Amino acid sequence: MAADTLYLETGSTDPAYNLAFEEVVLQNRREGNTLLLWQNDHAVVIGQNQNAEEEINHAFVEAHGIRVVRRMTGGGAVYHDLGNLNYSWMTDVENAGAITYQQFTRPVVEALRGLGMAAEASGRNDILVEGRKVSGTAQRLLGKRILHHGTLLFDSDPEMIAGALRVDASKFQSKSTKSVRSRVGNIREFLRTDMTLPDFWEYLKGSLGGEALQSGSLTEAEHQQVLRLKAEKYDAWEWTFGRTPRFSFANRHRWDGGLLEVRVQAENGRITAARFYGDFLSLCPPAPLEAALRGRLFQRADVAQALRGLPLQNYLGGIREQEVLDTMFPVSGPKSEAPSF
Repeated sequence: MAADTLYLETGSTDPAYNLAFEEVVLQNRREGNTLLLWQNDHAVVIGQNQNAEEEINHAFVEAHGIRVVRRMTGGGAVYHDLGNLNYSWMTDVENAGAITYQQFTRPVVEALRGLGMAAEASGRNDILVEGRKVSGTAQRLLGKRILHHGTLLFDSDPEMIAGALRVDASKFQSKSTKSVRSRVGNIREFLRTDMTLPDFWEYLKGSLGGEALQSGSLTEAEHQQVLRLKAEKYDAWEWTFGRTPRFSFANRHRWDGGLLEVRVQAENGRITAARFYGDFLSLCPPAPLEAALRGRLFQRADVAQALRGLPLQNYLGGIREQEVLDTMFPVSGPKSEAPSF
């Protein structure tokens, strides 16, 4: 992707360890370009803003010993196994508003085309080969640093992907494909000359890293930081499943920018808590947005005033203010539901 790139490997297939590793690198390596290539073994990785209970098939996941972990970026849930290769790219950014997915997916698309595939970027954050999804991506902004990471389905088990994920049917309303099995593809299927995953790993490392790639490793202090973060955050039930408290009102809608689910707790007509869930491609956690709504009247005009001036693109990706309001205050009114979490 660029010259003077630091290359790191996690040395692990534990999803909690790998996500902690990635976060520590983002926090500590604050300048220059960094590339990570890594794998998770049998895991469902859900987006930071997703409702975990809505995204996984619990019975299937438990029966097959599949780990469930939450990452620190937005986007949708993905299944990982050792037929999947993940990449993480970290670099400096001056203007968050000018960031596009295409500037980061383009080198990956070019790498796949270098193997003779008709790869293309598509939709919000996907890479397709012959109309089938082989990669999904997400991003996170931390100060002047951005993390862009993605999956690369090389030789994954499509039956496991379909069984582990509970896919929102609205994703397929405007698509000709009607199932996960028909929508996803493996890179190995499209190769003109067969190669193993280790061969693909080495090819991608050279293609993305360039000639100035410099292999490195974590310091001992950073390694200890990874172990603490793994134990305290990514292994913790609270981080993965405990983020869906009881709410009085809930509504969800799929917009062009992704699925948005809003849950609101209100007392005496005022919002006491709000949560935003979905597969929208946020750059930052929506906590400041949720905080801005606390104490506001649960009325469209008052919520609109609270939203005005907030950088919604950072918190909700391509979902706009009007769409937030239409989700919270649909024509038929917000849906009331009995507390279930």
